[in-house]
Amino acid sequence: MKILVQTVAAGALIAIAFVVPTLSAYATKSDNIESKSKAPQKITDRRHPDYVRCRSEPIIGSLARKRRICMTNAEWAEYVKAGSRDSKQFVEDMQVGIDQNAQ
Repeated sequence: MKILVQTVAAGALIAIAFVVPTLSAYATKSDNIESKSKAPQKITDRRHPDYVRCRSEPIIGSLARKRRICMTNAEWAEYVKAGSRDSKQFVEDMQVGIDQNAQ
């Protein structure tokens, strides 16, 4: 009787050893399916800072070629600010007249 109980216990342990990895693999597959369904939503609000906008700019020296530039709204805002800052600095540097800061 003692041998029968030991044999059944050993068989149960072997069965568990085969079932547990299979169950964990199944759980991993179901987690992957859930993570795929939780993909980030596409941003549809055009005013959202992370909305990507693309525009075509002409290439200087070419009549037909254009360059496509894509950035988020936040990046476009920084791009415009940098361009305005640079052009303002250029105009100030090129002004002719008495330098107000020189002494």
